Amino acid sequence: MSTVSWITARGLFGRRRFLMLLPLPAVLVLLAVLCRSLGVDPGQWAPPVLVALGLAVVLPVVALIVGTGVLGAEIDDGTVVHILTKPLPRWQIVLPKLGVAAGVSAATVAVPLYVAGVLADSVRLGLALAAASAIGALAYSALFLALSLVTRRPVLLGLVYVLIWEGLLGNFVSGTKVLSIQQWVIALADRMAPTELLSTTVSVPVAVVLTILVSVGFTGLAIDRLRSFSMAGETS
Repeated sequence: MSTVSWITARGLFGRRRFLMLLPLPAVLVLLAVLCRSLGVDPGQWAPPVLVALGLAVVLPVVALIVGTGVLGAEIDDGTVVHILTKPLPRWQIVLPKLGVAAGVSAATVAVPLYVAGVLADSVRLGLALAAASAIGALAYSALFLALSLVTRRPVLLGLVYVLIWEGLLGNFVSGTKVLSIQQWVIALADRMAPTELLSTTVSVPVAVVLTILVSVGFTGLAIDRLRSFSMAGETS
């Protein structure tokens, strides 16, 4: 498993798509520093920066780029056949790749969110945002990794979920928030560091249960789908 993780990480950091991860977190920190240096009331800038940008855009987009890339790129270029010929159970392929995807996504997003949270309120809020975003990164990564195995257009479908379901419908149809990873992250962060800067209608128990179900369920789907690849001989 460590070999698969190493190969996955090396391939990820060697691709141009990794460079796409850097601008959004940098913008998040820059906006937080700018607002803090100008003396803007945190009540005015923190929700747009922390939630509307950090949790609604930076976290899912980074997870989408990484999650669809750790295995999807190998499917696109046909090199997945080399992985499938290895005498490894499919879960020993999927889990390391999921670990790399979740770890890279969490590290990329948690650090700028921590900095922004500290500037907005306190170290406690920064730590809460970092921890909650890391949990959210796992759920997003499991979802997007599975999408890369069940469709040829995982990025498109991922954007539909992030922009349409979580973004558009989440703002106008309150019932959709229950099935929004973004809202689960907000609920967890607010529980760890209660603040008026974060708000959601999703309860913490619901957020915890659904996060576990999504993470485990889509990981299982990815493993099952990878088994069908080896059986059917699919390489694209």
